Amino acid sequence: MDIEIFIERYDTPGTVILLEGKRAVLPADQVKLETLGKILASRTQHMLFRSGNASGADFFFSKGVASVAPNRLQVVTPYRGHRRKEMLGVHTVSLDDIDLANEPGIVYHTKNSSRVAPLIDGYLNSGDNALTVKARYLLRDTMKVVGTSKLQPATFAIFYDDLTKPKSGGTGHTMRVCEQNGIPYIIQKEWFRWLEQ
Repeated sequence: MDIEIFIERYDTPGTVILLEGKRAVLPADQVKLETLGKILASRTQHMLFRSGNASGADFFFSKGVASVAPNRLQVVTPYRGHRRKEMLGVHTVSLDDIDLANEPGIVYHTKNSSRVAPLIDGYLNSGDNALTVKARYLLRDTMKVVGTSKLQPATFAIFYDDLTKPKSGGTGHTMRVCEQNGIPYIIQKEWFRWLEQ
């Protein structure tokens, strides 16, 4: 799929595009992520863009979107105040704003997309501690994909992955949540070509 087909297919009201990936971005690639964010925000009218507010890929994609359409950038954070100084989006939802007891899909999809059920159960039973700190991030990653009663699910995801260790860590978890929920996605092997068109 080229960028023209992507925009034609997905620039409709209610579309949410995830823009995210690894924290470690090759220096030569940083401008590419920002450029893609700018291109998509400037050539579309309806797409909403969603980020997890992490350093690296999330930041560079968001920087590009925010330079053109900050009002179309949604940020989903693991807790209130997460990287507040680097916050680029206008619309922010925190895991703290969500009652997980009323959003069982988030817990279900987090547990079933990675081997983290004991970690998630520990967090739900004991809250934050040294052993469960990563649970918030995984739940946030799931929420970005499946949405909540107040946050619509993602429509499509664009990732920057580590091609030497693909689908690992939080980015890999998010990709698996996409796969299990039928959310199509692409990685830089495909979207880098969009920048040449």
